[in-house]
Amino acid sequence: MSESVDLLEFLADQLADAETAWSIGSFGAIAEFVRDIEEAVTLQQGDRSISAVTARGGLHIEVQDALRLLASESLTAESWSHRDALCLPQEVCVMNRRTVFTEIGPDHEALRSADRPAILFDLGLGTLQLDACVRVADDATVSSLRSWVGRSLFEAGNGAMGVLLAANPHRVFISRAGRVEVYQPIPPPDGKSPEGPHTHLLPKLLRHNRTHAATEFVPAGWVPCAHFYPPHAIRDGFGGRQPFRNDRHAAFQEMLVRFGDPELFDIKRQVVEAVTAGHGPATLSPTNHRFARAALRVALRQIKMSGKSPSTVGAWLAAHDRIDVAESEEEHPCTA
Repeated sequence: MSESVDLLEFLADQLADAETAWSIGSFGAIAEFVRDIEEAVTLQQGDRSISAVTARGGLHIEVQDALRLLASESLTAESWSHRDALCLPQEVCVMNRRTVFTEIGPDHEALRSADRPAILFDLGLGTLQLDACVRVADDATVSSLRSWVGRSLFEAGNGAMGVLLAANPHRVFISRAGRVEVYQPIPPPDGKSPEGPHTHLLPKLLRHNRTHAATEFVPAGWVPCAHFYPPHAIRDGFGGRQPFRNDRHAAFQEMLVRFGDPELFDIKRQVVEAVTAGHGPATLSPTNHRFARAALRVALRQIKMSGKSPSTVGAWLAAHDRIDVAESEEEHPCTA
């Protein structure tokens, strides 16, 4: 089998796991697809694609020859996060980069046939690898939104956002790797993200013009166009703490071996071997490479939280795991 077929089968297995979450977006704008274990879902697999649709949202992923899967871990304030990024070369990932509110027309690629006559509007965020859109079926809402076409969504006096908040249209976030569709209502400005598929839109972060968070390891020249998040060793699907799950930890370490950066994984291996053998923290010299430092610290936290901590791990943590907010993953509670 070709590499793309192997990757397609691997992704289909991940999509079949209801505890694996998915997203498509950019830094400051993201759509997430998640589902409950008992939730009704339609799963489909084509020659080069996979999809999942529930009553609350849908996901479609296209496997291209240029697609690269990259597994990585990042520090959080107290533990770590992990994800697998579906990356494309920068010259391949580019979307339309519209900077004003734009009518596109009927959504012929909608995951449900009933949604295809509805009208897509691009929000005009100008992001490199993402077209962030809304899909409107109501004629009166379409007519109202057309009066704001050609203007920036964020300019003073633009009433398009008010129309969108009142109408609760579908959100459709599209990249070269696929799309996420969200059918659930938009929460109020002071509300929290609903369970299930939802979107985040954060203008302050969009102004940074980044394709991804600085804490996520992505090689130069590559851009993440979709992500999936396998079950975590110490967090449940709602982000709450749970007892350490060694099976989940081992499963993601296997992904790091297969799809991660080998140099960063080798640092983790050295840390585990040194701590387990009872060596002191001076065994490994400090590094000025932020991702190497993060790999070392993640390894120590995983050793500690596994409940099988050697007596030396405390000294290692004291020497190497100083709190550094700049190296911890950002948390964004706002939603749209």
